[in-house]
Amino acid sequence: LLEAEQVGIASFDELNDRFLAWLERYLNVRVHSGTGESPRERYAKGTFRQAEPELLRQAFLWSARRRVAKTATLSFQGNEYQVDPALCGRQVELRYRPEDLAQLEVWFQERQYGFATPLVIERHVHPMAPPPPRPALLPTDIDYLGQVLFDHDVEQTGSIDYRDLIQPEEDDQ
Repeated sequence: LLEAEQVGIASFDELNDRFLAWLERYLNVRVHSGTGESPRERYAKGTFRQAEPELLRQAFLWSARRRVAKTATLSFQGNEYQVDPALCGRQVELRYRPEDLAQLEVWFQERQYGFATPLVIERHVHPMAPPPPRPALLPTDIDYLGQVLFDHDVEQTGSIDYRDLIQPEEDDQ
C-alpha cells in the first residue's frame, strides 16, 4: 500500500494490473515447499478445494478448559461468565477469538451449549493475542510494483526491433 501510494496509483484497475502481473510473474510460478508444485501447476491439476466458511472460522478459534461452578458461572482471564445450569460441576471447553473475550462459545462433549454470558469483564483481549499492526513504514522511493508490471509486459509482448516496424516497399524486393 505504501508503495502504491508513493508512485501515484490512482485506481483499483491500475493496482489490479500490477497485482496480476506480480501473481503471474512471481507468485504462481514459485514451487511451494509443502506441495513440491507451483500454484499454477497445482491449479491445473484441479487438486484444490474450497474451505467451508464455518470450518475456517472454527479453525482460528483459541480454546481453554474451565470447570463450571455450582452457581453456573466460570472465571476466565479475570472475567466472570454465566453458562447453562446443566453444566454445573462439569469441565467445559471455551472457544473464542483472542481479540474479543466478550464472546465465548461453550462446548461440552463435542456439543455447543451456546455462548457464555459476560457478568464482569475486566479484560477484553487475551494477553497472548498478537499486538495491533505496526505503524506505516517510510517510503523507499523504489517502484517495485512498476518494475514487476514492466517485466511482465516485456515477457508477454517480447522486444520489438526497429526493422520490424518498417515495411519493405515492393521495389526493394
